[in-house]
Amino acid sequence: MDARDRLLTPAFIEITGAALFYFVAMGVVAPVLPRFVEDSLGGGGTAVGISVGAFAVSAALLRPVVGHIGDRRGRRVLVLGGGTIAGISVLGYALATTLPAIIGMRLLTGAGEAAMFVGAATAVQDLSPSSRRGEATSYFSVAVYGGLAIGPVLGELFRTHWGVHAAWFLGGGLCFGAVLLGLRMPVARPAVTEHAPAAKRRLLHPAALRPGLILALSTTGFAGFSAFVPLYVTQLGLQGSGAVFAEYAVAVLLVRVFGARLPDRLGSVRGASIALVFQAAGLLAMCLWMSVTGLYVSTFVYAMGVSLLYPSLFPLVVDGAPEAERSQAVATFTLAFDVSQGLGAFLLGIVVSLSSERWSFGAAALLSIAGLLLVQARLREPMPEHPPVAGGLQVAVTAASAAPRRSTRRA
Repeated sequence: MDARDRLLTPAFIEITGAALFYFVAMGVVAPVLPRFVEDSLGGGGTAVGISVGAFAVSAALLRPVVGHIGDRRGRRVLVLGGGTIAGISVLGYALATTLPAIIGMRLLTGAGEAAMFVGAATAVQDLSPSSRRGEATSYFSVAVYGGLAIGPVLGELFRTHWGVHAAWFLGGGLCFGAVLLGLRMPVARPAVTEHAPAAKRRLLHPAALRPGLILALSTTGFAGFSAFVPLYVTQLGLQGSGAVFAEYAVAVLLVRVFGARLPDRLGSVRGASIALVFQAAGLLAMCLWMSVTGLYVSTFVYAMGVSLLYPSLFPLVVDGAPEAERSQAVATFTLAFDVSQGLGAFLLGIVVSLSSERWSFGAAALLSIAGLLLVQARLREPMPEHPPVAGGLQVAVTAASAAPRRSTRRA
């Protein structure tokens, strides 16, 4: 295989490993924080909601800013800075004795998240051959999903055996582990030449607007799935929803590992269309087939669609933006997820208040159909990667041992 077509390089693996460490840390925090707010700070449901949600607010607000920094200063500064900020903030949870203090720490965690995710996700694409970007996205998302699946188990284990502070120390330590791995990643910043001018600073990058809108329509359904499946299962006679979410997570991971090349083989438009058909079918079945069997079958169908959509859309964003503006495009695209998660449960909650939980899945199916119509009407397959120019990109590598090493691909 031509070296230029190689994907699983040491740099790619190190960046993905850093992302895995970080998302395990975020998973550790997830089940412990609500208990901490209730048991240690005496907060109720509203306090828990604000504490958990503060993270997404600062992440969403700062994504455009960190995208610009990544294009001007390089991707590594985002990974190192974001991981450090997140690690300090999670350790800071141990010092929080009031609700405002924990909210402040959560806002700081969101700032770290904005930088870490944009930096790592962009760097992975920088190091990927243009013909394998969907595959690269699949592998990177395995680190995200895998971390968020492993983390809660570790968080509950540490909280149960050694107390809540032990979970904070574990989470903070994992964030700093991500920083250590990030020290070895390539530093890539666009060179400013006559033919490659400095990146324009954009609040929202146009290359990500349509793919981002499609992603937002789709992931609004995921917000409803996460919020209302735990309530819906009681109507079916189940004691809890853990098995349903486990099925969903395993299905998504299996497709993204063993079907990692599907997005590249299908193409962005075709892959996204198939994904949205599966999502709409799964959600509609969830709404209309009221039985335990129906829930498990429809969850599997829905997970098939979820597993394929993000890796199909992401190459459109990367290939649609100049390399000097790639981080900004990634920031805009991931902002769509933040917005959908912030508004999704609220909007579908209105549907639930007017009907019942199962009709929220029906409404989410309609949103997936709307996304499918947008794919068919608006999207185009990505053009070949922007041709390199003299001076193209400056790539430097810093290793923990201070021994320089070249990136396998211009970034």
